[in-house]
Amino acid sequence: MKSLYHTFQEMKIGEVKIAEDSDFLLLRTLIDDNSNWKLAYEKTGHTKVWTQQTENCSFRMVKVQTVFDHISANTMYDVLHDPDYRKQWDEHMVSSVEIGYLNPNNDVGYYALVCPTPVKNRDFVLQRSWLDMGQEKLMFNHSVEHKDFPPRKGFIRANSYLTGFVIRALDTGCFFGYVTQTDPRGKLPPWLVDKITKKFAPKIITKLKKAAENYEQWKSSQKNPNFKPWIYPELTIEFKKRVSVEECRGSGNSTIIDEESEEEPDLSEK
Repeated sequence: MKSLYHTFQEMKIGEVKIAEDSDFLLLRTLIDDNSNWKLAYEKTGHTKVWTQQTENCSFRMVKVQTVFDHISANTMYDVLHDPDYRKQWDEHMVSSVEIGYLNPNNDVGYYALVCPTPVKNRDFVLQRSWLDMGQEKLMFNHSVEHKDFPPRKGFIRANSYLTGFVIRALDTGCFFGYVTQTDPRGKLPPWLVDKITKKFAPKIITKLKKAAENYEQWKSSQKNPNFKPWIYPELTIEFKKRVSVEECRGSGNSTIIDEESEEEPDLSEK
């Protein structure tokens, strides 16, 4: 698994490139292969949470597998993609901006979230890649830069090494796999982040399930319920802005932590 993860990391933080079939294959393997993972949580039913330490980052990878009964793979895929609906269910989101697309299956966006006091708010610039194979749908992101979205006052620029999803159609619902390794930066110690992440992961599942249960009714009430660029590439090309790799080289300062972030307490010994 260690060598597998390193192979996946050919797409490094800050590097912008179109995702290839091999990247999606490796994401699928990360979700399905539980060897070298430590089971950290198991709920009666379907949900399991694993963790794994890797060499590239002091923060553990976290993986979740579950089954959503009576929720189709198509609906769950739409929920993860739909930027307007995310405003309805993601209570942690402060801001979300679709910066533009690299091609119809790769885009770049900005996401900011609120964190509980005394932890400072975080934000990300992410390249997202996806592949819809019908019965199986895959999506992942990693941190990049963009010249128009440098670190901003009041936020710490966090890094996503990898956050990915695998959704598979089942007769009675869908399988849902989620894996992430994120460095929040700032003064938060790895042990605290790992503890919070393991507790937060099952809550993500609960929130996504509720969001998916309400999505179809919400979408049908919108002015253009068929507007789904993640399914219809022609809509992406017609209505969204294209970005270039050069724009995503940023200013080289994605690791800067602004002056206000220094107020974040050092919790390393608590």
